[in-house]
Amino acid sequence: MPQSNTTKNESDILLMLLIFILAGAFSMTANRMGCIDSVVNLSLLILPDKLILAGLFIASCIVSISIGTSCGTIAALTPIAAGIAQREGLSLPLLTAAVVGGSFFGDNLSFISDTTIMATRTQGCRMKDKFLANIRIALPAAIITVILYCVLGSNIHQTSNVSNINALHILPYATIFVLALCGIHVILVLLAGILCASVIALAQGTLTLAGIWNAMWDGTQSMHDLIIFTICAAVIIYWLTSRGIIEKTVNALCRHIRGPRAAEASISSAVIAVDMLTANNTIAILAVGPVARHIAQRFHIAPRRTASILDTMSCFAQGIIPWGAQMLIAAGLASINPINILPYMYYPFILGIFMAISITIRKRQ
Repeated sequence: MPQSNTTKNESDILLMLLIFILAGAFSMTANRMGCIDSVVNLSLLILPDKLILAGLFIASCIVSISIGTSCGTIAALTPIAAGIAQREGLSLPLLTAAVVGGSFFGDNLSFISDTTIMATRTQGCRMKDKFLANIRIALPAAIITVILYCVLGSNIHQTSNVSNINALHILPYATIFVLALCGIHVILVLLAGILCASVIALAQGTLTLAGIWNAMWDGTQSMHDLIIFTICAAVIIYWLTSRGIIEKTVNALCRHIRGPRAAEASISSAVIAVDMLTANNTIAILAVGPVARHIAQRFHIAPRRTASILDTMSCFAQGIIPWGAQMLIAAGLASINPINILPYMYYPFILGIFMAISITIRKRQ
């Protein structure tokens, strides 16, 4: 039995690394062929002029759930937010926070997000199941945030012109989303997305075969740090497990847990604490995942529920710390202090509140 568990863990880590590689290859290929510009412009085009603040948040949600990366979304949309703030004399931290907050929506839900991949693999559940459990928390939080931004931005008028929307450029992201929602294995989903993007790029002449290969290679290289972090964390976790430290930790935690609600609260607290220490929500999920899975099994919590808690609360924590990668990237692009953005980070705070309410009142299965 120990050998079987070890083999399974090694298989999970290798599969996770392969998924990261394919996700990076897909994202960069889609980016190089102009897909992100089309998604951003389409998001802004369909929004009323007076709702530019809510529109930035919605656009960030759409882009992030399409490309599966909060940092990439922030890099794409923060310059737009900064330009609008400058032209209209609006609060730059407020508009920047709308972009950063929306980026966490997709980071939490996207089928190609590293946090989604990590949460589902560590808990042994399907991405479709985790998505359906997760969206019940994330979507209401996003709707409340949109309403709040509508009120705050009711006197704002959009002045930017939107163009360069190519309907075919939306297709690779739509392919990823639909296939993943149908329950297709993530490896096949990502391969289908890469194939779809490549065919469209070749047909339109936006990329050559060499250009596609270079994009895929650069996308793989962009995941280098995450892959190294994952391998190091996996080695540490294996070492802790082989010496019984994980089991002792679980037993120590469980002695103070009285029922499923307390178990879910403990998992939430653990992933928040580790995220604040590491400033990386993916690594926080990987570190807490094995302990969370043991606790969930002991208190009969569904894997999809535990995966949802891990992903949601890690995104919440990442959205309220000024030293997180997302906040630092946004602050750098907008040339402001990340501390100034924090008071306007409505979505992560509302998301955390909704998850806390869900843990408190949710009916157990």
